[in-house]
Amino acid sequence: MVDTDRITGAAQALGGKLQGAVGDLTGSRRDSVEGRAREAAGQAENLYGQAKDTARDAAEHVADTARDLGGRIRNTVGGLVGSDDVEPRARRAAHDGYESASDFAEDAYARGRHALRRGSHEVGDQVAAYPLASLLVAGAVGFGLGLLVSASRD
Repeated sequence: MVDTDRITGAAQALGGKLQGAVGDLTGSRRDSVEGRAREAAGQAENLYGQAKDTARDAAEHVADTARDLGGRIRNTVGGLVGSDDVEPRARRAAHDGYESASDFAEDAYARGRHALRRGSHEVGDQVAAYPLASLLVAGAVGFGLGLLVSASRD
């Protein structure tokens, strides 16, 4: 799922690029500068949305891995518990281990989801409080990524 910040950021960047081009064509320095500023702000918002998407994808990957691990433990314990040659104490210990691992995986998933939400809100608050600094950071990140991409093509 694509974050709405990516969509609105791309639209704002496109609008800013158009406004800047119109300002260049008409000789309006004001429109040209405003357009470039809107374009940069849109690119920063788009990068923010991409970061949120990446964090969400990482959290989902961790949750999927935790669920997979829980399923493997469940299957292993189920095989042990169903076996007739395992002592009742061993079956109970295996079942308790499964319960603990399952609880741990669920807790890790819930904590990861909470941390992702809190981090997302925190980043949004920082962007709102310091838009110029956020724009400069986003520009620097974009420039760095551009250098990395162009270096890998050579």
